[in-house]
Amino acid sequence: MEITERFVKSLKAPRDGNIIHYDGEIPGFGIRITSAAVRSFVLNYRIHGRERRYTIGRYPEWSALKAREQAAKLRYEINHHGIDPLGAREQERGEPLMNDLAKNYMEAYALKKKRPTSLRNDRQMLERIILPRLGKIRVTAIGPRDLSLLHASLKPTPYQANRVLSLLSKMFTLAMAWKWRDDNPVHGIERYHEEPTETWLNVAQLRSLERALAEYADQEAADAIRLLILTGSRAGEVLRAEWPHFDLERGVWTKPSHHTKQQKIEHVPLNRAALGILIDMKDRSRSAYLFPGQHGPRVTLRRPWVQVLKAAGLAQAYKKQGRRRELIRYRPLIRMHDLRHTFASHLVSSGESLHKVGKLLGHTSPQTTARYAHLDDGALRDTANNFGNVYRRLNGRKTH
Repeated sequence: MEITERFVKSLKAPRDGNIIHYDGEIPGFGIRITSAAVRSFVLNYRIHGRERRYTIGRYPEWSALKAREQAAKLRYEINHHGIDPLGAREQERGEPLMNDLAKNYMEAYALKKKRPTSLRNDRQMLERIILPRLGKIRVTAIGPRDLSLLHASLKPTPYQANRVLSLLSKMFTLAMAWKWRDDNPVHGIERYHEEPTETWLNVAQLRSLERALAEYADQEAADAIRLLILTGSRAGEVLRAEWPHFDLERGVWTKPSHHTKQQKIEHVPLNRAALGILIDMKDRSRSAYLFPGQHGPRVTLRRPWVQVLKAAGLAQAYKKQGRRRELIRYRPLIRMHDLRHTFASHLVSSGESLHKVGKLLGHTSPQTTARYAHLDDGALRDTANNFGNVYRRLNGRKTH
């Protein structure tokens, strides 16, 4: 008997259980039909002393001809190469998926190594971008083409596209360390060019922001934003700060290593304006945290930030469709992190050295602070003009 398309169609379902009809040409190749009339092509074989049955696929998704070709191919691999197709399938099904890699990345690395803001960003990229597209694919099955297509789909937002690629690169590096795969498929994928996004507020914008802060109802949140402006600190450092970290008599803020990006203790001198805010806050403090939340420190300033920028004229209105009507929302024109750039930029522009500014910002590398180097042109020009004035006086010329 030969299993053909006509033969498969002619099969009658048994009353219960299933029946297998075997092919007379390919050893072990058969068609199984159940009492529910479900037809599947199978291959029986023996390997390493074990009798095994491999399901090739269901009819009609698999035609009789296609199933015969696959059975002949598998039989050749079993007989000549000792390949166990069912064992390979079982191993494949047991291999970790991208969902598994993401879970292990978060638990074994991110939760231990990353700051809350970075942790939140990673979680959002995984849940919104990476896992919806790659989550159910085996880690070993992901190739450079899959990641290139994902990266290309994010081209309208090049910064986010590159961050997604960086996250995937770290995840696959860990997968290699865990022996889940032998290479990193991110390597060789070219990142998009990113235009610098650092901005800072001029004096007029700072005045508008301060007026908006003075009128804002939640003065605790307003004080947090003021400290961001006056210390150049990161939002997480300010929000997680505790009163024992401050020596208000000496005017020093000691940031513990687990609060800083560089994982190092920082001793930050406070200017008089910041110190004045802290002293006023201390008098009315009700917690060990400067900015207490429900279960520990306050975790975000997102809502106050948008509202204050709206009042200061530093937010852009846009329309969003609600359930019943179109709503007006506001998009910040500056990021909260830009307050840190504002702090550094005004110091450098006023003639302070990059070394000193870097110390205040907690930079461990001079190259990090060097991006502000172009801002001290004004101070250098003033110094150069001093000699120009001397030279003009020597020649009897008026100075300007």
